[in-house]
Amino acid sequence: MVKKEINFSEGLSEEQIEMLRNLEKRPIVYDEDCPELSEEELSQFRHISEINNNKRRKQTISLRLSSSALEKARSLGKGYTSILSRMLEAALNDNDMIKRFL
Repeated sequence: MVKKEINFSEGLSEEQIEMLRNLEKRPIVYDEDCPELSEEELSQFRHISEINNNKRRKQTISLRLSSSALEKARSLGKGYTSILSRMLEAALNDNDMIKRFL
């Protein structure tokens, strides 16, 4: 079983703190819809999570853009590099777009 520690000093009300303390005392009930997982099953979840995190991890590259393209991108405001990343990914997933620029 995985347990998480809760830091009670981060702005919770007394009522919320009491609710959490009461929940901590309640037993965990497993059934056919929610069976208790073995250590092997939990390790499989950890492995899958690690693979997915690696797929989502962004890599830093250098890219040369025209000054007009960079100006337009910056005009999108804060987070423009994330927008560019999503636009590039969408374009690379569109075979017609790729053919157009080859």
